[in-house]
Amino acid sequence: MSRPGPPDTAPDRVSDEALLARFASSANAPPSSKLLGFRMTALSQSEQWIEAHFVASPAFANPMGQVQGGYLTAMLDEVMSVAGLVASGMTCVMPTLEMKTSFLRPAMADGGALRGVGRILRWGKTIAFAEGELFDPHGRLIAKASATALPTPFARFKT
Repeated sequence: MSRPGPPDTAPDRVSDEALLARFASSANAPPSSKLLGFRMTALSQSEQWIEAHFVASPAFANPMGQVQGGYLTAMLDEVMSVAGLVASGMTCVMPTLEMKTSFLRPAMADGGALRGVGRILRWGKTIAFAEGELFDPHGRLIAKASATALPTPFARFKT
């Protein structure tokens, strides 16, 4: 199986605005994205980053009323993976090979919005390196992650 070329060689790219609109109107969001309350708010295909909001659901609470770290990690994995999807011109999914998460401050599970930013740091011949950051409603950094992923071709994005 051949590997995809660099992200900037993706055929027939749509504008960032059109792609953002496709994400907003898509009925095909994965169940895990829906569970996390994922909503894409900005992206740059050329700069290979995305921004999204998540819901700090009370259902994600640990005994202290904070979002349990596994949910924060899932949110970070989501923004990094979607950044790869966008960077590839919607031609590749990004299965995570390894991931490291650092928790810097708690996020309260109060139903508020958390903002995530994912970016591709390097897209190699067979793997891609990504990083993600998650911010609380006050703009404070709550968690960071880095990951190595395996860009894998898939069928084009459909709305």
